[in-house]
Amino acid sequence: MSRVAYNFRLMNTRKLGPHGPQVSAIGLGCMGLSDFYTSSLPSETAAIATIKAAIDAGVSFLDTADMYGPFSNEILIGKAIADRRNNVFLATKFGIQRDPNDPGRRGISGKPDYVRACCEGSLKRLQIERIDLYYQHRVDPNTPIEETVGAMAELVRSGKIRYIGLSEPSVETIRRAHRVHPITAVQSEYSLWSRDPEEGVLPLCRELGIGFVAYSPLGRGFLTGRFRSVNDLDAGDFRRNSPRFQGDNFAKNLAVVDAVNTIAKEKNSTPAQLALAWLLAQDPHIVPIPGTTNISRLQENIMAASVQLQQGDLARIATVAPVGIAVGTRYDAAGMRFLNG
Repeated sequence: MSRVAYNFRLMNTRKLGPHGPQVSAIGLGCMGLSDFYTSSLPSETAAIATIKAAIDAGVSFLDTADMYGPFSNEILIGKAIADRRNNVFLATKFGIQRDPNDPGRRGISGKPDYVRACCEGSLKRLQIERIDLYYQHRVDPNTPIEETVGAMAELVRSGKIRYIGLSEPSVETIRRAHRVHPITAVQSEYSLWSRDPEEGVLPLCRELGIGFVAYSPLGRGFLTGRFRSVNDLDAGDFRRNSPRFQGDNFAKNLAVVDAVNTIAKEKNSTPAQLALAWLLAQDPHIVPIPGTTNISRLQENIMAASVQLQQGDLARIATVAPVGIAVGTRYDAAGMRFLNG
């Protein structure tokens, strides 16, 4: 896969926090290449081609987790980066337990022995010697965060991971964790219709010099404008169970998409590009990680880094997509219990 073949513009970079590592301004969330979004996943060959095209275009920041598949996404990433390891900043996660024989069952663990075992498993599946950024995927309410991060700090000292991250933590958890070992990045859902981090987490990240990684920056694809009905989703797509994609909520949320699309056309961009450019404009240390299963969407997302938004543009976007505009919670009741841990 050559850069010329896809005519991509090379990605610019930014830091995860003022003193953090330099990564591509837009990363690649790899979950959807193996799990959750569709019952007709891409072939391994197609998925690897997408990952390699991203890397060749300058997307250095790849995000995965042991629970995606489970396990198969890490194996896929390992194959894709085997000849490109030096061009990749790789993040993976532990903490959500899934049984390959019954993936619907979930558990949460942050116990030190579990942390160490998960790290060894991820290193083996990814075929690497060190993980660049290792996240606790969800905070374990039954294990003090000091114990979990303490085990992660040991992994740093032993050279098995470079940086420590937390996914969907509360403000208090971040403070406690940061006292044990510096937290490099916090990952949470953040987009034009998921603004929860603005209430406390983002200000704290700025205070402590922590980078912020925005997952589902396109509202799980809703903000792209591709979906006009829940029937546009495959039967096995987990978004069918998302409150924001159901019933009257779906129709009400379309109004946001249509308003964003109007502004996007004026900027000669797509709704997805506008949504990503909006995130990049919120803070110089925010990195969105949109996912995709095809190269044309990858190219669209990459080009979002070239969209320049002026203060007037941001003010208009704030008017049509204010805080709290989305109708419905971002997960079902079971999923919501694991947030803000």
